[in-house]
Amino acid sequence: MTVGRNAPCPCGSGRKYKRCCISKGQRTSLGGWVTLSAVGLMLAAGAIIMLSSIKNLEDEPQGPRRVWSEEHGHWH
Repeated sequence: MTVGRNAPCPCGSGRKYKRCCISKGQRTSLGGWVTLSAVGLMLAAGAIIMLSSIKNLEDEPQGPRRVWSEEHGHWH
């Protein structure tokens, strides 16, 4: 038997099912929380690595390095 959202809760509290026990069946299990936490940590670590890589790229010179040649009178 299925209970409608607006029907009285079968637990006997006198409240509507949507305000009482509907959320009990939808709670995330411990394994779900562990999985969500692990994914969140991996995403945060990836973002930190990406941002540190971008910062390191900014410190290095961009493009070919050119030097002035006194002997030839132009840039190499």
